[in-house]
Formats: sequence, structure tokens, C-alpha cells
Amino acid sequence: MSTGKLDGKIALVTGAGSGIGKAMAELFAQNGCAVAVADVVPERVNETVKRIESSGGRASGYVHNLSQMNEVDAMIDECVQKHGKIDILCNNAGIMDGAKLVTETTDELWKQVIEINLNAPFRASRKLIPMMLSRKSGVLLNTASIAGVFGGRAGAAYTVSKHALIGLTKSIAASYGSGGIRCNAMLCGAVQTAIGLGSKEPSPLGLQMMQRTSATMPRLANPEEIAKLALFLVCDEASYLNGSCVVVDNGWSVY
Repeated sequence: MSTGKLDGKIALVTGAGSGIGKAMAELFAQNGCAVAVADVVPERVNETVKRIESSGGRASGYVHNLSQMNEVDAMIDECVQKHGKIDILCNNAGIMDGAKLVTETTDELWKQVIEINLNAPFRASRKLIPMMLSRKSGVLLNTASIAGVFGGRAGAAYTVSKHALIGLTKSIAASYGSGGIRCNAMLCGAVQTAIGLGSKEPSPLGLQMMQRTSATMPRLANPEEIAKLALFLVCDEASYLNGSCVVVDNGWSVY
């Protein structure tokens, strides 16, 4: 049963085939939103869509590789063609980097991580913002990380991508807030997802660096706990929040 918080809204959630994205898609649908489920794995897309529909919600699926610019544009176009608009864009898809440090990071790995974690949100936002401006309304939510405000929570590429995503969030908020658009970010701590370390052979040096902070690491969050914050940030209850980067890490970063 819808609570009405997102009644009549259309939300596009990337990386919605698993983890935080899936939890967001399901919770948004429970709150009356029609959800566009985007992911690179077809089976995951189908599963999320079926779960939403079986619970009485509305969902449509989109399979795209967001490391390709034309795929990002196609995703937005397909969603708008089907639903007529996008009220909420959740740039959630992301990958890890195997905890590779600067001297261990190849050009290929750097490009791969930056394309998914930064360029895809940039391109999706660039494509959609003019449409939102024409309606003087829209919400963007970026899934960032506390790695975006510290240096030792992941490898070089991931850390840089999340620092930059925070900058993108603030730039969009500052530039388009007067046009009725809000853009915020969630700075997540450790979450139970399938993202892993991003490599079957993670860097021993990178893991050693990350372990320096492990003594203060609280329990891992359930994706549903992060989704509850996301719901608040995209609904009208958060109408005065713009350019905010909300830390959600169970106090990990205060130690």
C-alpha cells in the first residue's frame, strides 16, 4: 500500500539490480513511485522489476552499460519515452577498484572506474537537467561514499571518483537550485552489497591501508537502511535540502 510520499513520481535508479539500488527501487515503489530499473545485468533487472510488480508496484527495466556515453543517453531517452518524464534521478551504479594504489592503477582500471562512478552520473545529469528545468522541478541523488572525504577507505581510482562525485553534486545544486532542481548525495560507509573489492586480486598494500581504519568500523549497513535515507532525500519532506552530502556510516567517520 502506497504511503503517498512519491505518488505520481517517476524515478530512474541506476545500479538497481542489486544492493542499495535495488533497495531504493523497491522502497520508492512502495511509496507510490513508478520506478525505472537500470542495470548492466539483464537477470538482475528482471528480478527487481518482478519483485516490485509482485508487490503491486510499477516498474520498467532498462539494460545499459553506463561506461558508454551513448548508453547513458539511450537510457534517459527510453525512460522518458515510456513515462513522459523523469522526476527523480538516482545515480547509484558504481564499481570498486581492487584497492589499487596510485602506482598500481593501470590506465584501463582508472578509466573503467571513472567512467562508471563519475562520468555516467555527469552524463545522465547533463542529459536530464534541461528537461527538469523546463518543468522547474527535479531531484537528483548521487550515491557517494565516505571515501569521498577521506583518502584511505579504498584505492586511488575509487577515492578520486567519489571525491569528484561530491563536487558534481555541489556544482549541480549551486547552478540549478534556482531552477527548481535539488541535488544531494549520500556518503555511505560499509554496506552489505555485492560490490566487493572490485578485483579477484586486490592490492595487498591497499588492503593494508584500508585495515588501518577497520578497528573502528561498525557493523555493515543493510541496503534497506540506506534506502530509507534516499527516500527522505528525494521526497518533498526534504524540500529545503540542496547540495547536502549526508554521511550515513553509523559513526565510522567520527572515530
